[in-house]
Amino acid sequence: MFNVGDKVVYPMHGAGIIQSIEEKNILGAKESYYIIKMPGEVKVMVPTAKAEEIGVRNIIDEETAGKVFKVLETDSTEMSLNWNKRYRDNMEKMKSGDIYQIADVVRNLSFKQKERGLSTGEKKMLLNARQILVSELTLAENSQKETIEEMVDNKIDKSFAEYNGGQETGEEKNFIKFDAN
Repeated sequence: MFNVGDKVVYPMHGAGIIQSIEEKNILGAKESYYIIKMPGEVKVMVPTAKAEEIGVRNIIDEETAGKVFKVLETDSTEMSLNWNKRYRDNMEKMKSGDIYQIADVVRNLSFKQKERGLSTGEKKMLLNARQILVSELTLAENSQKETIEEMVDNKIDKSFAEYNGGQETGEEKNFIKFDAN
């Protein structure tokens, strides 16, 4: 059971703060709900009786946040070359609600985007995974969203450069190089 003021994660949506616990009569059934304030002034109602089953959990602590940043500093993990399979695998990782799995998705898709770009579906997934990751790290580190976004970008840029040996990015490949002679 969570309390008002608790910082929690709602899988596939990100981290927020329980603003209140309210009784609601929905479709003739009276039930207790956590009202969670999410980033961007979004509020989510989660039935208290099903919160654990849905995967609502407390946010990570600062020590764990440090370990999550370490995930962003490592090389990408193997992903399927098949777009459909890769998308399904990444979606399963995100649905798990596990912060390490979400960090893995963010790092892997960020690397892929730098290498050769992403499909529209994977771009959307990367944005969603980043939002989920940043929202939890922001609350865990008691920091500003912009600061955490910058830290995430810096860790990914550094690890991409380290593990891809300064390899050209997808953007650089789109330019034709002309010899001045």
